[in-house]
Amino acid sequence: MENSSISRPASAGHLAKAATGITGLDQILLGGLPKGRPTLIAGSAGCGKTLFGLTFLVMGATQFDEPGVFMSFEERPDDLATNVASLGYDLPDLIKAKKLAIDHVHVDRSEIEESGEYDLEGLFVRLGYAMDQTGAKRVVLDTLEALFSGLTNIAVLRSELRRLFGWLKDRGATAIITAERGDSTATLTRYGLEEYVSDCVIALENRVEDQVTTRRLRVVKYRGSAHGANEYPFLIDNAGISVLPITSAALEHGVSNEIISSGIEGIDGMLGAKGYYRGSSVLVTGSSGTGKTIFASSFIDAACERGEKALYFSFEESPEQIMRNMASVGIDLRRHLDAGSLQFESSRPSFFGFEMHLTLIDRQVQAFRPSVVVVDPISAFRGGATDIHSTLLRLVDMLKVRGISTVFTNLIGPEGADKTQHGLSSLMDTWIGLHDIEANGERNRGLYLLKSRGMSHSNQIREYLLTDEGVELVEPYFGSEGVLTGSARLAQTSRERAATLQRQQEVDRRDRELKLKRASAERQIVEIRTALEAEEHEIQLLAEQATSREANHEQDRLAMIANRTAAE
Repeated sequence: MENSSISRPASAGHLAKAATGITGLDQILLGGLPKGRPTLIAGSAGCGKTLFGLTFLVMGATQFDEPGVFMSFEERPDDLATNVASLGYDLPDLIKAKKLAIDHVHVDRSEIEESGEYDLEGLFVRLGYAMDQTGAKRVVLDTLEALFSGLTNIAVLRSELRRLFGWLKDRGATAIITAERGDSTATLTRYGLEEYVSDCVIALENRVEDQVTTRRLRVVKYRGSAHGANEYPFLIDNAGISVLPITSAALEHGVSNEIISSGIEGIDGMLGAKGYYRGSSVLVTGSSGTGKTIFASSFIDAACERGEKALYFSFEESPEQIMRNMASVGIDLRRHLDAGSLQFESSRPSFFGFEMHLTLIDRQVQAFRPSVVVVDPISAFRGGATDIHSTLLRLVDMLKVRGISTVFTNLIGPEGADKTQHGLSSLMDTWIGLHDIEANGERNRGLYLLKSRGMSHSNQIREYLLTDEGVELVEPYFGSEGVLTGSARLAQTSRERAATLQRQQEVDRRDRELKLKRASAERQIVEIRTALEAEEHEIQLLAEQATSREANHEQDRLAMIANRTAAE
């Protein structure tokens, strides 16, 4: 598994290890099983002990050039080959290439009679011969209970167990010995000795909770090496064994400053960075019918358009149903599926426990290597709040470590409260809340951003429409009426337009009246000016006449003076 979540301490390098090749297990063991030492795998029936042993041998032969010997005390070679053929393990071919030897030792308690001293010398000879023939470096003994089923002398049994483990060490073989779980809580195995003489002990458990089965693994001890000490879920299916390690508590995953689109132009506009940071986790919450899957599919569509690979995990709808429904809003996911850039993984949440789904997600993410992931919806899972929160934390961390951008959808109640189950919101970088807004006898849809780490974002409540071309955000309404949506917003907008028109008409009327008054005043000014000019002209004529009369009078007076002077 890439991007190991459990850091290997420096001291772990001093102990030679043999990689198992089992996905996730080598991470927990910080490299593999102790090389040249025996490891005990204990568990009840159906836990996968035999499969762990065979996988260890097959991976050693095919990936690490280490031949192996499988000594069975219960199943015959043909049965073993048939049982693992569905996993792609071709045991006959490996046997033919002398990379694997399978030896069936038939032990029937009814045929055993204790007489004299009992020892495993014959087994050592038989096992040693098989190892020499193949050059085996790996050995599996399955199971100890069958080997010692006819022995009642506990002292001899314990002595021979020590001899067996010592003999394997002396041969330098990396060995797995399987054993049944004991009935006592004080000991791990039936005889209570194997776990003490083994250098590494792995306990397997098949646990049933709420009618859902989960297989779990725990490394009980590992001499000379640190190891993951928690319980880890593991999955057995047609791809073999997958173990999901617990993620690191160090929170050392890298971050990116690259911005990617949400696939919805309006959402990008509400985010200060115009999109999500790559590698971030986005939560879309809403009640039924608010379009959570459409928001997630828009994100998938945008990623595939950029040439990236996307992985869609659906726990409520089949891929065909999702693609049909998304086509109704203009999102064509089928073309991305046909192009190989999109992969769907759909299953019922009750089919596995949540941790098993988590293990499957981890395996499929490793195989497909997507850039973006959608998990729709996480509210489909049921269980203890603490367990689901812990598992979701591991899922978020697992995706962040790989730099994968993820959209999670979550169903909330019809009351529309901004709260999530299992404390999901605290794990997310961006949280988009979708809500139904009921008013004036109709229901409309609104959204807002509750948080977006590392960037500013809008605090507006935005109405959105699910149209033939996807999600369309409506421009927000600002006014004295508050937040209005749907027909109420349209009616209020119409009233505001009518009021604006009325005000404009009043302004036009007043303007016309002013123009008329101005024209009337200008006419009156012209008339007054004309009257003033006429009066001024008349006054001027009177002045001229007066001046003329004065001049004539002066002339007459001078003439009279002149006449009087002449008469004298």
